[in-house]
Amino acid sequence: MSEYPWFDFDQVDFVTADTHFSHTRISELASRPFTTVDEMNTELIRRWNETVGPTDVVLHLGDVALGPIEESIRLTAQLHGRRYLVPGNHDRVSPATQSRKAIERFAPLYEAAGWTILPEVIEGTRRGYRLLASHYPYKGDSQESDRHTTHRPRWDDGIPLLHGHTHARDHGPNGHQFHVGVDAHDYAPIPFTVIDAWIRELPDVEPWLDVAIREARRLIADFDTTETSNSDALFYMMGYNELRITLEEILGALDSTKCPEENRHRTEGHVDGS
Repeated sequence: MSEYPWFDFDQVDFVTADTHFSHTRISELASRPFTTVDEMNTELIRRWNETVGPTDVVLHLGDVALGPIEESIRLTAQLHGRRYLVPGNHDRVSPATQSRKAIERFAPLYEAAGWTILPEVIEGTRRGYRLLASHYPYKGDSQESDRHTTHRPRWDDGIPLLHGHTHARDHGPNGHQFHVGVDAHDYAPIPFTVIDAWIRELPDVEPWLDVAIREARRLIADFDTTETSNSDALFYMMGYNELRITLEEILGALDSTKCPEENRHRTEGHVDGS
């Protein structure tokens, strides 16, 4: 069962975070190689549009722009692609730092510039793997202590998480977390295929469908070994038999849909390696 609002990660072509358009001090604070804010804005737009096509889908994990917000958000209308925004603490639509009234006031500015605003934490699947995305990591910050802890995803329970916020420059992947901020990725969005490869290489992560099938089969096994009193036996068995038949049908259907997909991946791997 999903704990957070569901999002279709399969539609996404690129992911990024922490552009900080028009933030006058970000080059100083994050050691960016720009001498003026205008130079940074121009270069961020150039690198984005050289990477992203007009019809590509981009997921931005927060802190789009600062400064005079009407001007800085209007600047982002120049960016290519269909753009989704998971708000960060510096966004004027962030529940972590803004009142509901402020969010209602500023949301139209973001929408007019082409942004679709999403919740603070989103959950979904990507190529069959379960995935979370948020501005915030499970743990970590650009400052000494973790801020906005009540707005972060739950504790790290093994689900891969995409995030920004830290402005770390020396890595993207870190355990079950992957930092997608521009400071770690040459100041441009990164292809989601990079994320796909990272997820497949995680040793303790498996496709969500495999997990669901295993848990369903465990549930059936538990039913088989559950003892009931004589008075409840008939009622229990009638309901159990119907549930078991339904579960078996679902599992059979899921297995049948998995096989073509697995065979396709094997075929692609064989072709790539030939």
